[in-house]
Amino acid sequence: MNKKLAKIKYLPNNFEVIEEGDYVICAVSGKKINLNTLNYWNVDLQEPYYSYMEAAEKREIK
Repeated sequence: MNKKLAKIKYLPNNFEVIEEGDYVICAVSGKKINLNTLNYWNVDLQEPYYSYMEAAEKREIK
């Protein structure tokens, strides 16, 4: 089965799937993130992050 990129709306404590898919792309590293392991994102920027390390790196860049 081919994996498909999902479109997501990031909310404060959850996310809403806008277009069905299996993964999203980390805004910092470009790594694929399976939706079942997605734990880090920025609501204001509407960006997902692979791990706390990428999330922290993004905060430092700002």
